[in-house]
Amino acid sequence: MSDRMIYLDNAATTRVREEVADAMLPYFTKEFGNASTLYYLADGAKNALHAARDTMAKILGCESEEIYFTGCGTESDNWAIQGTAEALCDKGNHIITTKIEHHAVLHTCQWLERHGAEVTYLDVDEAGMVRPAALEAAIRPNTILISVMFANNEIGTMEPVRQIGEIARRHGILFHTDAVQAFCQVPISVRELHIDMLSASAHKLNGPKGVGLLYVRKGVELPSFMHGGGQEKGKRAGTENVAGIAGFAKAAALAYEEMQQRMERETELRDHLIDRVLREIPFSRLNGSWRNRLPGNTNFSFQFADGETMLVMLDMEGICAAAGSACTTGQSAPSHVLSAIGLPDELSRGSLRLTLGYETTKDEIDYTADRLKEIVEKLQTMSPACERIRGQSRSFCRNGGIYK
Repeated sequence: MSDRMIYLDNAATTRVREEVADAMLPYFTKEFGNASTLYYLADGAKNALHAARDTMAKILGCESEEIYFTGCGTESDNWAIQGTAEALCDKGNHIITTKIEHHAVLHTCQWLERHGAEVTYLDVDEAGMVRPAALEAAIRPNTILISVMFANNEIGTMEPVRQIGEIARRHGILFHTDAVQAFCQVPISVRELHIDMLSASAHKLNGPKGVGLLYVRKGVELPSFMHGGGQEKGKRAGTENVAGIAGFAKAAALAYEEMQQRMERETELRDHLIDRVLREIPFSRLNGSWRNRLPGNTNFSFQFADGETMLVMLDMEGICAAAGSACTTGQSAPSHVLSAIGLPDELSRGSLRLTLGYETTKDEIDYTADRLKEIVEKLQTMSPACERIRGQSRSFCRNGGIYK
């Protein structure tokens, strides 16, 4: 077991930055008052909530009153989708989404189907991109919501959100995007992109777990999602997680301030890793879009190698990675995302996601590429099928295809 620890699973969760932890601490100790009370002790908590809302509004290009704090991105997705279905049930019951959404969206849509909703699950191309023309063709007179993620959590593909927003606005349909992977990773202006609702989560950007947000455009009336109090303008009952919200705001402010530099740096390291893997490891391919991709995301498939075995062997070398999304790791079924882009089960099960963060270094990337090369070679050597093909041909496709 290596003494070294390289963390390359930032799409699953991230380390809380020290500045964020420092920003949270006062609301556990000195400023511990309940923000819903009237006495002086509550003022610090109230001010923190107002400041956090202002920070998020600045980042998204919206108004502070359009920001609602939740417990996580999953809650935000559920609220947006279930809330729209309830609020617009008199207008229609048809929802359009994609086959590669996070399960927070897919399972919510499936739950609504069991209660009378109609849902269209759009196909995507081999890069994981939804076609705007296909989306527009799926619109019906009873369509009330389009929910398409900003960027995929497994393969990093960024969807044509602007075009989707324009289509939704032209047809008078609400547009929700799950931006959990994209918020503060790439620029987002909800006004320019015609987004009506947006979900985000703190722990994807070096903030604390257990806090998220839902942007709801003014004029969109969602019913209360949690009942029992007047918090979040009566829409989301429950004592506010002030420390978590303060940490979320600090993490978002830091990420927003550093965004351009971080995007450039992570993209350079990402492309270096992609180049080394595809050039040096036989029977490898990159999953997802080459161009429209999150800066810190890589997802590979390796023929004749098992993803979970690779994870264990990488862990022994001190490298943290993922075989798929964190919400599905450990399940025997292939990733629904990789199946949707057309990968056969064998390649899906040989997939590996390596996601970078603001602390990732080139030395760590090279160490990972070196160890991964050794691990995959060892596993492929143990495969009789691989050895037969090696003996027949040593010409392998390096352009994102499978192999020749």
